[in-house]
Amino acid sequence: MKLSESQLENKIILVTGANRGIGKTASIKYASLGAKVILLGRSLESLEKVYDEILEHNYKEPMISLMDLEKADGNDYQMIFENLMSEYGKLDGLLLNAAILGDRSPIAHYDPETWVRTIHINLTAQFILTKTLLPALYESDNASVVFTSSGVGKIGKAFWGAYSVSKFGIESLSQILSSEHEDQSNIRFNCINPGATRTKMRKEAYPYEDEKNIKEPIELMDKYVWLMSNESKGFTGQSIDCQ
Repeated sequence: MKLSESQLENKIILVTGANRGIGKTASIKYASLGAKVILLGRSLESLEKVYDEILEHNYKEPMISLMDLEKADGNDYQMIFENLMSEYGKLDGLLLNAAILGDRSPIAHYDPETWVRTIHINLTAQFILTKTLLPALYESDNASVVFTSSGVGKIGKAFWGAYSVSKFGIESLSQILSSEHEDQSNIRFNCINPGATRTKMRKEAYPYEDEKNIKEPIELMDKYVWLMSNESKGFTGQSIDCQ
């Protein structure tokens, strides 16, 4: 999949979990292709590092949106929307990448508080942010919302608990939104499953895995870019695997 250097020229794209891993890599990649990126995350220090890296490459200046998805309330979401509309007047792309692993334990021993926290961050917060930003996405001629799924969001596997359940929910949320917007050709909703990727979360899930055999986030970017580009217009309600 060949990428044009201006494939995302002047697109406004918000990325959650933009401070590290796939979110960081996607943010920099989008900026390299001409997008104006909104970096959303809970750590100002790490977001500023991504911001500086984008500027060092002379890409378009990004915006930082500080938000803790675990603690955010309605006012926080509304502020994100208002700041975005004040600065750009629209949103062309939304990559919902932020998530936590939760416990890797059997349901019989799963901590209820961890369950609630994991479902909230991985699913409920994704719903609230998407719903809040829909009016900004409607202002785009060609908007794309990309949810992050998982292999355990399609087949429930032992010990994956709330993480797996949250990803099943993400798949459903994406399909519902796509169905509800089937008559609106200017917006689409899809899921992407990165698969085994060299990230901090992967290390937490598989601490003894040999990382030499795991792909780096940059190796997945063709599909992440394609879903945000005009080339994927009309492609909606789908879930694609990177590997």
